[in-house]
Amino acid sequence: MAIHSDSAATLGRARPAAPPENPIPELSGAWPLLGHLPEFQKDPVAMLDRGWREHGELVRFRLGTSKFVLFAGPEAHDSYFRAPEEQLDARAVYEFTVPVFGRGVAYDVAPEIMAEQLGFLFPALRDAPMRRYARIMYEEASRFADALGEEGTIDLPVAMNELTVNIASRCLLGQEIRDQVDSGFAEAYHDLQEGINLLGFFFPRLPIPAHRRRDRARRRIAQLLVRVMTERRRTEAAPEDFMQALMQARYKDGRALSDEEVTGILLTVLFAGQHTSAVLGSWMGFEMFRAPVWVARIREEMQEVYGEKGTMSLASLKRQSALECTVRECERLHPPLILLIRKVLQPLQYAGHTVSAGTLAVVSPAVSHRLPHLFADPERFDPQRFAPPRSEDKQHHYTLIGFGGGKHRCMGEKFALLQLKAIWTVLLDRFDFDPAAQFPAPNYRSWVTGPRPPCRVRYRRRPQASVFT
Repeated sequence: MAIHSDSAATLGRARPAAPPENPIPELSGAWPLLGHLPEFQKDPVAMLDRGWREHGELVRFRLGTSKFVLFAGPEAHDSYFRAPEEQLDARAVYEFTVPVFGRGVAYDVAPEIMAEQLGFLFPALRDAPMRRYARIMYEEASRFADALGEEGTIDLPVAMNELTVNIASRCLLGQEIRDQVDSGFAEAYHDLQEGINLLGFFFPRLPIPAHRRRDRARRRIAQLLVRVMTERRRTEAAPEDFMQALMQARYKDGRALSDEEVTGILLTVLFAGQHTSAVLGSWMGFEMFRAPVWVARIREEMQEVYGEKGTMSLASLKRQSALECTVRECERLHPPLILLIRKVLQPLQYAGHTVSAGTLAVVSPAVSHRLPHLFADPERFDPQRFAPPRSEDKQHHYTLIGFGGGKHRCMGEKFALLQLKAIWTVLLDRFDFDPAAQFPAPNYRSWVTGPRPPCRVRYRRRPQASVFT
């Protein structure tokens, strides 16, 4: 037997033992072939929560042939969100958004190009445009409230979707698009929203009715946006909005954006500033309606901020800390995105375990936001947990992750927070609300998890005068 030079030096003494394998524990109850898919389809959050309770920070599970690992808790989140793109890749997972946002933008381009495109958004989120947005938000919410009359019943998610589409289209797309919301844009945008679903995550090109409607709606919206851009160039109009900013933007190499790129980025921004806001705004309503003491506190704060007759502004909305705590508590209890997913391209080490390449790494805000060692009485609606001295979300940078984390943290968070505070300030100023049905269960069929219908609420105009001029 030949003796290699590296083994000759160790001849006569034992070779060091290889480090022991430390496999990631697997969630119990897997089915042959299907894995945990039946349980996941029934209630994904309950399944993932069971995984955390069984095994803690890391647990692996399988949906059909796809292998997943759940990262639960702020320390695990830290490892997840700090991993570089070449190790944990979002693009490989979120390709299902390409039929919605379009080619050449967001997850259809290299990370460095996506970073440039998202960078075009920064000017639209500075304080100067935000001050303008605050007034628009008040005007749109007031217009909606005026149209409701003295009393009646509304479907709250439908109302929130209408309000946030009106606000986001006017703030981000321009007055021309807002003027056409009622004449086809809102309907097309709804069909586009419905194209983002759990089935579409796995099979984005599957020719089901929802996807066919999605593709028709995408073409319709693109045609509308291109017509507006063409007219602006013809008339040399240059309003101060995000569409115009994109039309005038340049990449680092000096290239202008094509109309298709402008359209795709506008849709990406619209989804970031509207879809999750509508869902979160709905959950806020249902939680507040069964907490009259807290609603009274919000109204007291409104009186403190606005006095007898005040004017809504960016500064006034920032002062409404009780309402901001309400947004954060609903983000905790009802995160619109229950799963954040990355594909492991290079093995990832955490807590003595190795997450192998090819695995889908998952963070679940819906699970981590209810961990009892982080949040006291986690099932309870308690906005005060976010106020000093408790400040439960300040325990770790990644305790509250409803808007994601790391370089992919939602850039529209500031806009969403402002929008929700403006909407509910107006509605609580004008109306008393009463649920017309039981507290809704979450609808896990949609990628963005809103309340399951029926979601109707009764409203009655309050007799006292408004606090606004």
